[in-house]
Amino acid sequence: MNLVGNWNYPTKIRFGNDRIEELADACRESGISNPLLVTDRGLARLEITDRILGLMERAGLGRAVFSDVDPNPRDDNLDAGVRVFLDGDFDGVVAVGGGSGLDLAKLVAFAARQTRPVWDFEDVGDNWTRADADAIAPVVAIPTTAGTGSEVGRAAVITRTATHSKKIIFHPRMMPAVVICDPVLTVGLPPDMTAGTGMDAFVHCLEAYSTPAYHPMAQGIALEGMRLVKEYLPRAFHDGKDLEARANMMSAAAMGATAFQRGLGAIHSLAHAVGAIHNTHHGTTNAVLAPVVLQFNRPAIEARIGRLAAYLGIEGGFDGFHEFVVALNRDLRIPANLRALGADPARIDEYTELAVADPTAPGNPVPLTPEAAREMYQAAM
Repeated sequence: MNLVGNWNYPTKIRFGNDRIEELADACRESGISNPLLVTDRGLARLEITDRILGLMERAGLGRAVFSDVDPNPRDDNLDAGVRVFLDGDFDGVVAVGGGSGLDLAKLVAFAARQTRPVWDFEDVGDNWTRADADAIAPVVAIPTTAGTGSEVGRAAVITRTATHSKKIIFHPRMMPAVVICDPVLTVGLPPDMTAGTGMDAFVHCLEAYSTPAYHPMAQGIALEGMRLVKEYLPRAFHDGKDLEARANMMSAAAMGATAFQRGLGAIHSLAHAVGAIHNTHHGTTNAVLAPVVLQFNRPAIEARIGRLAAYLGIEGGFDGFHEFVVALNRDLRIPANLRALGADPARIDEYTELAVADPTAPGNPVPLTPEAAREMYQAAM
């Protein structure tokens, strides 16, 4: 075994109920005096965003906001955000939201003052070294869901509209300078979004645990992250005001994004393709695909999943764990198949081409060939 890895772990996190009140101090700590709040369209209309803007305004930080962000962020969203950032001469970003808002916010802070197109920094090889690190604006991240963990991530996903493909843009300095994890902000999340985002956190942990890369610290974090999801996601789903469950799910989300420095795999590869074309919710798409990909990967991960099942108190080894995932999806009312999300069986070849080219594909424990991708899409339909 090649015991070599390049490791980096998260940033400053202010975790706890009502920590949002510390936003002004977090901005000062990050060197931000004139922030642009970036969030998605739906969240911009809610009381939570108005509250955060009020905190900014009372602290003398203005109340500038950009919210032209799709559920799966696109390059035209980024172009518009960059224009607003440059026109306002902002010196940092307050990123608010789930994965879409946080990813787009980080990309605005990263790309606004670069001299190369954002595609030059796709997470392939050492492309990130092309960026001017000194030109990257600081970010204070405020998650409002417990799923993607983008608040502790050094990368962001964006759809390239010309090719209908999702790209991962990476740079170590994309990591937010300060994160405010306030579980109270997730109390109003509807059950379907609680389920979809929570399963995103679970899949991040599962794929990070399963990938063959050597990173035992990430593997351990993934293991505990899955325990938190098993125990607390059903509680958060059935009682959105359960703050203990909300807090532990917020931890699990950050743990998943920390763990997947170890890598991801075919669940994400297949989901990215469907999401790029049909704009499906990413976490929900992951959840639908998880049982199918688990079976595909079984030859390489059966023993490892057996250890995971034992840790989670699940009997039956691999089979017991697979049954648990299917039952969890059912309990959370996750759609039964990809067709229920709007995927089209006639477009499987199109999905396949995107999936095998996705940057998460190489992390899968079993090589993701076009033939394998087609079979899994057919099974998930």
